[in-house]
Amino acid sequence: AFDCLARMPVAPALVVQSVQTLAQAIGSHGMVGGQAIDLQAVGEVLTLDQLETMHRMKTGALLRASVALGAVVVGASSQLRLVLDAYAQAVGLAFQVVDDVLDVSADSAALGKTAGKDQAADKPTYVSLLGLSGARELAEALRREAHAALAGLGDAVRHAEPLARLADYIVLRNH
Repeated sequence: AFDCLARMPVAPALVVQSVQTLAQAIGSHGMVGGQAIDLQAVGEVLTLDQLETMHRMKTGALLRASVALGAVVVGASSQLRLVLDAYAQAVGLAFQVVDDVLDVSADSAALGKTAGKDQAADKPTYVSLLGLSGARELAEALRREAHAALAGLGDAVRHAEPLARLADYIVLRNH
C-alpha cells in the first residue's frame, strides 16, 4: 500500500500526506493500537466508551483513512475533509457494530466465517453490552449520522450519493 501511495502521479506534498494518513491509521494510535486493546480485552468487560475507542482505532481507522486518502489526493479543502471525516467516523464504527450483530444473528454460510466466534472467544461486543436490539439501534443511528455528515456538503451533496449508498450497505448488509 505504501508503495502504491509513493508512486501516485500527484504532487509530492500529496504523496507525503497520503503516506502519513495511512501510517497513522495502521500505527499504535490506529489499527495496531486497537488490536492490542482487543487482545487484552478478551474475557474482560469493557465500557461502551472503551469498546468504541477500540473499534474506532481498528476498523474505524482504516475506513477513515480510505475516505481521507481520496480527499488528500484531490486536494480537498479542509472543510470538505472535516465533512468526509465525520462521515467516515460514523461508517467505520457502524461497520463494527453490524459485524457484532451479524456474529450472533447470521449463520456461518451467510457470513463466510464462523458465526458466534466472538461470544465463544469471550470478546466484548456491542451485542454483549447493548443487547441485539440496542446494537441494531446504534447501527441505524450511525447510518443516520453518516447521512447527516454528508448533508454538510450543501449543494455538492448530490455528488456524495455513492457514499450515502455505502453507509446504507454497511448497516443494512446481511453478511
